[in-house]
Amino acid sequence: MRSGNEPVNARSALRLRLGLGIWGLVWAGAATAAFALTEHPGWALLCGLIFLVAAVDVTLVTRRIRQGPHYQPGRDVPPYDPDHG
Repeated sequence: MRSGNEPVNARSALRLRLGLGIWGLVWAGAATAAFALTEHPGWALLCGLIFLVAAVDVTLVTRRIRQGPHYQPGRDVPPYDPDHG
């Protein structure tokens, strides 16, 4: 819902989020391998779960980036009147 006070040229930081997600994939993957090789199964499982969460996030961000820009109303479109009922 558009409130009318947001910046006209606001942008989402999807590329930054993608970079941080890839960084998380690298570190979680390395930590999972390291803990698995040193026989710490609990920590390896935890890092594996973090790896899976980061992988899903990177997938969703990549999909969102590929969708491209979406329609945003211009200055001539008044903000929505909030529902008072």
